Amino acid sequence: MTQPSAVKGPAAGASDDAQWIEAVVSGVRSEGIGVVSLSLEAGDGTALPDFSPGAHVDLDLGNDLVRQYSLCGPRHEPTWRIAVLRERESRGGSERAHRLSCGDRVRVRGPRNHFPLEDADEYLFIAGGIGVTPILPMLRDAEERGIPWSLHYGGRTRDSMAFAAELAGYDDKVHLYPQDEVGVLDLTRILGGPREGVGVYCCGPEGLLTAVESETGSWPHGALHTERFSPAEPVGPRIGDTPFEVECQMSGVTVTVAEDETILEAVERTGGVIVSSSCREGTCGTCEATVLDGVPDHRDSVLTDDERDAGDVIMTCVSRACTARLVLDL
Repeated sequence: MTQPSAVKGPAAGASDDAQWIEAVVSGVRSEGIGVVSLSLEAGDGTALPDFSPGAHVDLDLGNDLVRQYSLCGPRHEPTWRIAVLRERESRGGSERAHRLSCGDRVRVRGPRNHFPLEDADEYLFIAGGIGVTPILPMLRDAEERGIPWSLHYGGRTRDSMAFAAELAGYDDKVHLYPQDEVGVLDLTRILGGPREGVGVYCCGPEGLLTAVESETGSWPHGALHTERFSPAEPVGPRIGDTPFEVECQMSGVTVTVAEDETILEAVERTGGVIVSSSCREGTCGTCEATVLDGVPDHRDSVLTDDERDAGDVIMTCVSRACTARLVLDL
């Protein structure tokens, strides 16, 4: 089996404008109640970059609205497909995305992947609501490689479950659980006992992720892989936070990060270092920087436990330092 490599974005510190691609909306389709898919093609007619399963992109919706969306269409094609849920309490991003029409021009950035599909003997996919989107390319990849897999997909109602018709093509490998018909997912039954060689991939609302994490607590290390659309913990200053120093080695800039600001905010304050950023909640991975010295205090919802233990990268929008000084490759 060939393990797909994670597609990372350009290095932090590069020109922000150089990372954006002008794209054209080439297709708009309803995929379920409150969900539309958008097909995007490069404005200059070239092929958009390929991606690995689990990858996402930034979509610039104008008026300082930049949102992250999983790539959910087929790989190795010149166009991208994303899907957008109209959020009940939207801050403007999903509403703006739902107003896009064919021919509209937008900017996109990426792809990046903090939810890569790793090698396994078997895959167990669990999705809730719009969390099915990063899973779709994983199903295609597993199917093409002949790896056994199953998907358990829950939603509020059958009509609200995006891509249900598309998923029907996989027959009994896909199990749908409309909550108004069958209740919530029975994770104890779905997961069963711990098994070697099984990769569990889950994306959806926080309640589902927390429940799956609890159910897989005794599974082999590294079996569970999750992606969050919202922070696992509240972001912002905490009691006991103290100032620390950050040296941006590539730029030759050193800055003191106050107890009530982030590394990203402190670096931006200097005006001499450019760090790409988007969510500012520790969920998208855009602001990742390489740690050259010092020990990070990880507060993101992106890195795995192993990546945190390695301590060689940090999400500058939320994480801090356990040491008095960090040296970053910025």
